[in-house]
Formats: sequence, C-alpha cells, structure tokens
Amino acid sequence: MDINKKVIALVSCLGMAPALWAVEKTAQEAAWTWVVNNIVVVIGLGVILFAFYALWNTFEAIIYDKRRQVLAEQGIELKPKEYVQEDSVFKKMYDKAWSLVPIDKEGEIDLGHDYDGIRELDNRLPPWWVYTFYLTIVIGIGYLYVYHYSDIGLSQQEEYSEAMEEAKVQKLKFLFAQSNAVNETNVVALSDEKSLQEAHEIFSMKCASCHGKQGQGLKGLGPNFTDQYWKHGGGVKNIFSTIKYGVPEKGMIAWKSQMQASDMHKLASYILTLEGTNPPNPKEPEGDLWVPENNTDSEAN
Repeated sequence: MDINKKVIALVSCLGMAPALWAVEKTAQEAAWTWVVNNIVVVIGLGVILFAFYALWNTFEAIIYDKRRQVLAEQGIELKPKEYVQEDSVFKKMYDKAWSLVPIDKEGEIDLGHDYDGIRELDNRLPPWWVYTFYLTIVIGIGYLYVYHYSDIGLSQQEEYSEAMEEAKVQKLKFLFAQSNAVNETNVVALSDEKSLQEAHEIFSMKCASCHGKQGQGLKGLGPNFTDQYWKHGGGVKNIFSTIKYGVPEKGMIAWKSQMQASDMHKLASYILTLEGTNPPNPKEPEGDLWVPENNTDSEAN
C-alpha cells in the first residue's frame, strides 16, 4: 500500500468513527440536531486532515526542490520526486484542491517583487479553501434557520432556560437529600414560617388525635406539649428521637417508617413552639421540668 492509500484509509477511518458514534447516539436519544452537529464535525475533520496532509506534502516538496538546487550547483543531478502516482485518484484530488500553477508558467503570475530570492506570485486561493468558506456560509444559514427560526433546535436562550430549570430540579433533589440526612444527633430547631406551617398540617393529621389539636394533651392519651414538663426529655433532639423511635410501651408508634426525616424535623420544631401557648383545658403536667442546656433546644438556627 503506497502513502496515498494509507492517507485515504486514515482519513476514512477517522471520518467514519464519529459518524458511527453519531448513529449510535442518535438511536439512543433520537436527537436530530445532535446528528447535524456531528455531520459538521465529520466534514470539518476531513477538511482539516486533508489540509494538513496537503501542507505537509507542499513543505516536503519545497525542501526536496531546495535540496535539488543545492546538489545541482555541485554538479549532482537529482530527479524530481514523485510524491504520488500521477494517475491516482488522490493525485487528481490534490491537484484540483490546490490548483497550483506549474513551475514553468510561474512567470505569468510573477508580480515582480523579489525578497531575498523569494518571489511574490499572484496565485489564486486554493479551491479547497474557497469551497470550505462557501460551506461555512451554507452551514451558517442552516444554523440560523434551525436554531433561530424553526422549532427543530433550541436557541441559546432556550437552552439556558432549560438548563436553569434542570438545575432547579437538581437543587431541590439535593436539598431534599440533605434535609433527610438529619437525625437526633444533629437536628436543630427550625423557625421559618413555611416549615412550621407544613409541620402544623402534619401535626393535625398524625398527632392531634392523641395530643389535641392545640397540643394541650388528652386524658388517657398523649401528654401536654404546652408546658415545660416532658416525660422523655424536652428540646428538639429528644422530641425528634421520641417521634422517630416512638414509645411502644405507652402506645406511641415509631414514625421513622412512615415519615421522612425532614418531616420529623419540622414536626419536632413545631412542637417546641407550642410551649407557653396556654390552650383551653390543658392536661396536667407529666414528667420532669425541662431546662434547655443551649439555644438549639429551644430556638431555631
């Protein structure tokens, strides 16, 4: 296999790899815009590889010709090097891509400027460069239509809005995970209105039947939450622990299997706020007087 076939094989492999990857990705996501983007990448990769090969071939030719000139001055003749076969497809593509003026006709495009032996020629821009420029115009028009005038692709503003919505969802998931990481060793009392309002609703549904709607306690059932006496210890940590593990011997179930840690956190904080509310017909104090050891037991963080 000669150098030209190797280069063609390399370009083909490098070009097909992203294309096959694009097909697999498209089958999974069915994203039309994703396919378009990868087609552009494949085309661009092919153009870049071809341009690099052409430049490398050109510089090699310049160096070889310079060597021929030096050897010719010493009386040694070196035949011109044929880099590719004259009848090969790649040679024809190369000639069309560069459209170089033959050396014996350079005089026709010589601008008459000579700088240290380097002549300035009025060469045309290489066709590969010109057509690539035209291609970028076509791609630009297509991009403008797809992303700004049609419903096929999302504009930058739409992508930004979509990303922000997704970020909000991820943030809520993170906060939810964090809120449920609380336990009886690190819990502190909450004071924000939203949390306490949610806790009030939880209390009404799950606790009022035993402790009264206002936390005043009910005879024969749950104790009073509005005084300073506690049967299993006051403060947010003890209350959270009691809610979580329950008091089975007294008939109170363990809520850890039925309630999120975040809800138990809110509920324990809400119960603290009931102290000193003086509801009608409160149940007699039970347990021991609780004196908070620090502000986390009675105040919100």
